[in-house]
Amino acid sequence: MTLTKSLQKRFVFAIAVFLFIGAFAFGKGVTLSGIIVDSDGQTVKKATVTLLSGGEVVKEDNTSRKGKFKLKKLDLGDYVLQASHEKFGSAEMIIVLSENKDIGKLSLGLEVESGPVVEGGSAGSTLTPTLTAEVPSTLTLPQTAQAMGSPSKDFILNELNFEIKKLSAEFKHLSQEMGDLKALSKMWINPLTIYSKEIILKNGSTVFGKIIYQDDKSLKVETLIGYLIIDRAQVVRIVDNVITEDTQEYIPEQIRESYTPPPMPKLARPQYTSPNNSMRDASAKFSANCVLVGNISEKKDSQGNIIFTGEIKNIGGRRSDFVKVDFVFRKNWSGETKTLTTFVKGSYNTFDTGIVSDASLLPGAVGQFDLYVHQGFGAFIGYSYVIDWEEYQ
Repeated sequence: MTLTKSLQKRFVFAIAVFLFIGAFAFGKGVTLSGIIVDSDGQTVKKATVTLLSGGEVVKEDNTSRKGKFKLKKLDLGDYVLQASHEKFGSAEMIIVLSENKDIGKLSLGLEVESGPVVEGGSAGSTLTPTLTAEVPSTLTLPQTAQAMGSPSKDFILNELNFEIKKLSAEFKHLSQEMGDLKALSKMWINPLTIYSKEIILKNGSTVFGKIIYQDDKSLKVETLIGYLIIDRAQVVRIVDNVITEDTQEYIPEQIRESYTPPPMPKLARPQYTSPNNSMRDASAKFSANCVLVGNISEKKDSQGNIIFTGEIKNIGGRRSDFVKVDFVFRKNWSGETKTLTTFVKGSYNTFDTGIVSDASLLPGAVGQFDLYVHQGFGAFIGYSYVIDWEEYQ
C-alpha cells in the first residue's frame, strides 16, 4: 500500500514536471537561423534579413561577419523570409515553422517570382532562389510570396505606372487652368478684345460689352461680369471700337444667334489724285501708314461744345500728306449719320504747285488733331472714325 502511494506520487510529480517544461518551451517559442551567402558561396555580412507574416514584418535582423542570422521567439506557422544586400542582390523563400529550424545557406542573386518552400533544414545545406522544392501536403493552395502577403514586382510596377499617369493628368489639368487664367486676365485688362461696344453713362461710368437686345426704354448688355439691364435714359452715347486688323473676333456661344443692332455705315474708300498714287498698292512696303496712337479723348468746354483730341503716327516708309480723320456720328437708332472731318497738325510742306500744307507727317512723326463739335450739331449716340491721307513726292 505504501509502495503504491509512493509510485502514484512519483507519477504525478513527473507529469507536473513534464507539463512545466512543455509550457516553458512553448512560451519561449521557436528559433529560425541560417547563413546568407552570395552567388559565389561567400558569406555576406550586414545583409538585411526580414521575416514576414500576412504582409507584416515579424522580425528583422542583420547578418554577422560570417553571414549568420538567428531569429528567436517565433510562433509556429507560415512565414516569408526575405534577405537583401545592396551589392549582392536579394532572395526570398517560404518558411513553415513547426520547430526550431536552420535553413542552412541562402544564396543572394537575381529576383524570381517565387522562392522555394522550406519546411525544415540542416546545417550546411545551401538554398538558392532558383531551387525548387515540393509543397508540403498540409498546404492545399500554392504558397508563394504573393500569397503570403508580399507584393509582387508586377503589382509594384502597375502602381508606379498608375501614379505616373495620375500625376501627368493633374499636370495637364493645371496647365489648362493656367492658360484659362491668363486668357481671363487679358480680358480684364482689355475688354475690347472680346466686346466692341463702349457704353458711356451719365454717372461717369463706362460699360464694355455686347448689346444683345434693345428697345426704346432699355438695353440688355453682355459683360465680363454677366448680363446688365441699362436704362436708355442713362446712356450718354455708345462708341463702336472698330477693329482695324483682320483678326477673328470672339463671339460667346450663347449669343451667336441673338439680335444685333444695325452696323455702322462705312465711308467710301478715299480717291487719290496724286500721279504716283497708282503705284501705292504695288509699293505698300514703302508707303505711308498712319495709325491712331492711344485713345481719342472727349471733353466739353464751357459753351457746351464737344472737343475730340488724339494723336496720329506715320509708321510707314514714306511721307503722308493731307492727313485727316473722318468721324461718322450716329444720330439716332434708325441709322441716321453725319460726317465731320479734321486735319492733323503735322509738319509744313510746300508742293510743286506752290500749295503749302501743315498736315504732312514724315516717317515716324506724330501729329495731333482736334475736332470741335458745335453744340448746334445736336445729340448723337455713337461714332466711328477713319484715318485718310495722300502721298506726293
